[in-house]
Amino acid sequence: MQDAKEEIRSRLNIEDVVGEYVQLKRAGRNYKGLSPFTGEKTPSFYVSPDKNIWHDFSSNKGGDVFSFVMEVEGVDFRGAIELLARRAGVDLSAYSSKGAQEIAQRKRRLLEAHEFATQYYQQSLLKNPHAVEYVFTKRKLSKQVVQDFRIGYAPSSGDALVSFLKKKGFSDQELSQAGLVNRYGGDLFRGRMMVPLMDGSGQVIGFTARILADEPNAPKYLNTPETLLYNKGRHVFGLSQAKEAIRRSDYAVVVEGNLDVVSSHQAGVAQVVATAGTAMTDHHLKALVRLSPNVRLAFDGDAAGIAATERAIPIAQTVGIDLTIISLPQGLKDPDEVIQKDPALWQQAIDTAQPVVDWILHHYAKREDLTTAIGKRKFTTAALAVVRSLADPVEQEHYLNKISEYTAATLDALRDKLAGVIEEDESPKKKVVQSAQPLEGTDPALYQDSLLAVAAITPGARDLIALLTPEMFAGEDRQALFSFIKSHDAMVVDVPDSLQNISTYVKIVLLKADARYGTWSDEDRTTETARLIRQLTTEHKLRQKTALTDELRRAEEAGDDTHAADVRQQLNDLIKEIPRAQR
Repeated sequence: MQDAKEEIRSRLNIEDVVGEYVQLKRAGRNYKGLSPFTGEKTPSFYVSPDKNIWHDFSSNKGGDVFSFVMEVEGVDFRGAIELLARRAGVDLSAYSSKGAQEIAQRKRRLLEAHEFATQYYQQSLLKNPHAVEYVFTKRKLSKQVVQDFRIGYAPSSGDALVSFLKKKGFSDQELSQAGLVNRYGGDLFRGRMMVPLMDGSGQVIGFTARILADEPNAPKYLNTPETLLYNKGRHVFGLSQAKEAIRRSDYAVVVEGNLDVVSSHQAGVAQVVATAGTAMTDHHLKALVRLSPNVRLAFDGDAAGIAATERAIPIAQTVGIDLTIISLPQGLKDPDEVIQKDPALWQQAIDTAQPVVDWILHHYAKREDLTTAIGKRKFTTAALAVVRSLADPVEQEHYLNKISEYTAATLDALRDKLAGVIEEDESPKKKVVQSAQPLEGTDPALYQDSLLAVAAITPGARDLIALLTPEMFAGEDRQALFSFIKSHDAMVVDVPDSLQNISTYVKIVLLKADARYGTWSDEDRTTETARLIRQLTTEHKLRQKTALTDELRRAEEAGDDTHAADVRQQLNDLIKEIPRAQR
């Protein structure tokens, strides 16, 4: 079932599944809400999209999306995976031991075919002077960016790639399933510059192809059809090349054209991706929010661009994205043109991005005559529809004032009109199955997770924990994580390779570190580390006291006076080290 689990996990976002049961609100990179398992009044239930886990600090429950469904629905693992498979549209029958192997094998073969095709197209580029002139002279692409994006060229002959791949052992059926051939069995891509489409890890899953010389009745761009590997509604072009820059800059730029992405990367602005020639979906934004909650759109200011922006606003609100809009310099139609004129203009446009609603209102005001009653009616109807999609009431109030400035309408009039179109946007939550088993008692060693959490993200804590030993911690998971933190100077920000066998526990500790201590100063975190170390040390000594007391009793019962005297001395020395209030 492992392949089925991973397929379901790839199709579902944990925050969406949990959000059906818990009202979640964004808290930095995470979401938080009230625990569905306790009657708490203050939110202590967290979901981490980045780590794909949840944790309820009030009940100390946590895990992945499957464990959450098991808890809230009161079902076993099989029941959870069946429920989530239906939600994700995954056919579990295909993941029987035989079916799983077949699908995995098909995916491997398609990935191999795309890798060979990419290498073939790269070699073909170098061998074709016309293609070299187009890529390096006309498009002005550098050797480095051509290597980074693995750009190539598809020869004009009808079956060059097909012949090459058949010699590599691929069948007609495999080439068709890969989306590399046309309906006649020949090459789908001919006489075009080839730009590979890669998944988040950099594996080639398809291609976008640009014709070298515009021809009548020939599409300028040709893309891979939907396949087992490629889904255009989910694919973010350039993500594997841009993700580190997005994390570093804490924002992503979304453009409309794939070659705009390539040009931007060449200009040194690498936090840029594209939606692969399709309308923006929640899958696109959810892929980006894991890296940063800030997205800047470089859409056209024409009717199509405005409509695309309107559609993006409610999606962004749902996902937890803060949208801003990049306006290009007058007379330049896309980022590539801006970069060709002056790369500095592109960075300047990015830096001066407007909040999305301000941008929308500006364009609405330009298209209507606000000196007339009809113009004001049309403007306010469109503008209030946008305001209606905003989740925050303070943000709504801000833009009601803006609309009032545009139209001279009173706030009362605007509120009345808004009230006429606002719908209840909080969807009803599914009922959580109450387990017959009461919640487990509080783990007495729970504070140890807090110590590991704060120590994991506090460089100064390494000196403080130097005298601690693994046996002072309860359980093998805590002991393993402590040993890793103690032996490494760097902060722990992800699950280390050596701790993959306890990855869920490590992710929960890191979630606690982010949720509880992420906004604390280094000084406060160091103070908290020292406090928790004192608690750990005291409780360890109390356990030692109990063990020595038992050992003394056994020695006295056995009449071993020499050993009893030795244990009694150890016990007296230990008691002196324990705070008086704890003895």
